[in-house]
Amino acid sequence: MLSHPLPLLLLFTALSTFLIQSGELGTADTMHRVQVSHSFWTGQPQVFPNEYPEFGVHGRGGALYAWYGIGQSLLMLPADLAGSAASYLPPWRNYVSSEADPTIRNIVISFSINILISVLTAFVAFRFLGMLGFSIGESIAGTLGLLCATTHLHYAQNMTENNYIFLLTLAGIALQYQWLIGKNRHGLLLGSAALGLNLLTRITTIFDIFAAACFLFLVAFITRHARTGAKMRLTPAQNNPAMAGELSYPLTIFAYLRTALPVYVVFLFIDRAYQYIRFGSWTNTYMTVLGREQRLLDPTLPASFPFNGHWFQGGLSSGILGPLFSPEKSLFLFDPMFLLVLLLIALLWKRLAPAMQAFFVATLILLAVYIGFYANYIGWSGDFAWGDRYISSAGELSTLLTLPLLLRYRQTLGRLICSFAFVVTAGSVIVQCASLAFWVPLEIYQMQDFGHHTCVVLLRFKNIAAFALHSRSIWGLNTPAMFQDPWDAVHITAWNFLPSLLRHVGMAPLWTVHVLYGVWIVVALALAFITAKLFRIICHSAAKDAHYSMNRKPLSECPPH
Repeated sequence: MLSHPLPLLLLFTALSTFLIQSGELGTADTMHRVQVSHSFWTGQPQVFPNEYPEFGVHGRGGALYAWYGIGQSLLMLPADLAGSAASYLPPWRNYVSSEADPTIRNIVISFSINILISVLTAFVAFRFLGMLGFSIGESIAGTLGLLCATTHLHYAQNMTENNYIFLLTLAGIALQYQWLIGKNRHGLLLGSAALGLNLLTRITTIFDIFAAACFLFLVAFITRHARTGAKMRLTPAQNNPAMAGELSYPLTIFAYLRTALPVYVVFLFIDRAYQYIRFGSWTNTYMTVLGREQRLLDPTLPASFPFNGHWFQGGLSSGILGPLFSPEKSLFLFDPMFLLVLLLIALLWKRLAPAMQAFFVATLILLAVYIGFYANYIGWSGDFAWGDRYISSAGELSTLLTLPLLLRYRQTLGRLICSFAFVVTAGSVIVQCASLAFWVPLEIYQMQDFGHHTCVVLLRFKNIAAFALHSRSIWGLNTPAMFQDPWDAVHITAWNFLPSLLRHVGMAPLWTVHVLYGVWIVVALALAFITAKLFRIICHSAAKDAHYSMNRKPLSECPPH
């Protein structure tokens, strides 16, 4: 197994995801969704009375319901069953009776679900990059870039819906593209099911369905245009005479809609049925129900609540500018690879195959649509999140091809661009690793005293240095807001990894903590060994393709189409 690239890549993903787990679920949102999972088989309510009105809305029969979609709760249901059963095992009976966090149930859920999603994402990303015509080494580099140099790494530790949505979206795009280049109807069916499943998680993922359709039809359009006029470099799949670009558009569109639409309708019906069961309506969304209930509690709220924000009012904190330029949530700060992909698009556009051009256009459209949709939402930033969590998945998608393109065109781009790309990539990896150090609300609590327009990324590095040097109080980083909630205070004043958190909480036996530290060291050593092998594969693949790169003309000599 260790001699084959894909198993090595998947093993790297599993081990690295294991290492970064804290045993906690990451956010209150995920905890509420686990409670929904729990309610399915225990008879407990989705929302406890003491949680209202901070969380939950009244639905049919006056019962309190969670306002989220059912998707992530269904995903976590098997792990919730296993984690609940594990809580009754004798070895940690005393720990469970202490009611300490992280709980055994949460540890089982976070480890199993996060590792599963990360491994499946690595598999899909590797396969998709291969379908786009990238070599094994380039595909490995692209997958590693996704896993380690984007916010995907952060959400592999803090289990919001983001990585699950990303996985289903990428899987849907890859499978539907497989149908396009090979006429495999099952690929279109499975891809539509993946995208439809996303609707159960967050209804706004209808934008992801739109982006997937845009990608397919852009591939067909650009390919046909290239074959009738321009001379473009095509992938082997696109040189296939059975390519959908050869078909007439009415036939292509009809074949797509005939298979995909019924699948989407089925999942939309499931989502609507769940909405009807809770709130007695087939047509509204939880935002409508939430807005109505909040206006009953506070009549001063406008009729448009919670979409009563401002697109531009507030400058850098506005809904349009904030996701890109605010120091608290800027995509360029939290996902620096996005800057690099914009540069590569500008420099390499005419050299890219149609599928790559189509992918960039579709993902940038998706990013713009998400920014526009959430621009007037009062919580456009995603609140307790590393960056803007509503656009992070779209941002990660748009950067997927960055490292493969850098490897392929490194000689064409020249030393200066490649050096800049190396610095940005290394910086992005460092930023994502820093995001794992502490539980994410730390800087949000600190900004209640420091004020907004604080650069959260820089503040995170300052927190890491202060904590390592035992200088938090001296540097003024222990703010009153951090200690208002005792549970939160414990979790934001420890390294956010399971052995460290258990040691800090102090309820687990010390021998257990020492064993966990030993396991972490062994896994880290194994991970270092596998990482070295993966880099050797990348370098070997790059050397093998070097003679192709030598034959490519510099950009300055490349004539326009």
